[in-house]
Amino acid sequence: MRRLVVALLALGAAACGEGPQAEDPREDPRDAARVVLGAKVYAQHCAACHGARLEGQPEWRRRLPNGRLPAPPHDESGHATQKLDNVLFAITRNGLVPPYAPAGYASDIPAYGGVLKDEEIWAAVAYIKSHWTSREALAARAEMSRQARQP
Repeated sequence: MRRLVVALLALGAAACGEGPQAEDPREDPRDAARVVLGAKVYAQHCAACHGARLEGQPEWRRRLPNGRLPAPPHDESGHATQKLDNVLFAITRNGLVPPYAPAGYASDIPAYGGVLKDEEIWAAVAYIKSHWTSREALAARAEMSRQARQP
């Protein structure tokens, strides 16, 4: 029952335009200190590929001659909005490996688990999410989170 109440409150807040909700408080995009840390982490470790404005690389959906895909945007035009927060965390920490990609999938994203503390990775997720403001993206993420909690 408590989960239902929390989920309804989060969905209601998102519908009222209070910004993206956190699935986990470690990546809450409303936590200013966390977002500031995330901005630093993103600038140092992510922006070179994903863009200083989260815009990604040009033609990010088209494979390069080496068969790999360019870095996608992390703004609302990319597919990060369609992934649960724990998935964004896991991909950043471990790289694009199973279960998030087929075994042997070639990707340029390194595993940051040996470079960044978990807190820094969560902060980067919070920073990215702080840029997602459209009602459509927020409603879709709330529904995705709700479905993920279903037995």
